[in-house]
Amino acid sequence: MNIEELRDFCLSFKGVTEELPFGPDTLVFKVMGKMFALLPLDREELVISLKNTPDRNVELRQEYPFIQGAFHMNKTHWNMVFIDFSVKSSLVKELVTDSYNLIVDSLPKKVKAEFQNI
Repeated sequence: MNIEELRDFCLSFKGVTEELPFGPDTLVFKVMGKMFALLPLDREELVISLKNTPDRNVELRQEYPFIQGAFHMNKTHWNMVFIDFSVKSSLVKELVTDSYNLIVDSLPKKVKAEFQNI
């Protein structure tokens, strides 16, 4: 998986926008104004930060050496995934999807109603 494929996958979800709120070096993907993925553009290696439940994050870090607590984020809720040739794109897509779904599920009722009408 390369950066263009990763970006396209993040943008394929309903209601997703991409922004640069932290400056030109970090692409942020949001659904209904809430972040679900951060993609640094200033790194040599391909890395993405994704949200998940605290328990699942611990499991992922123990199971995969290429997953660790996300830099500059709450490490209880955010993981950083280092993507190289050994990391299956299906796993990355699963983690992106989990992050997106976690945010959508946590939207307030009024915002969720708006989301349903997109």
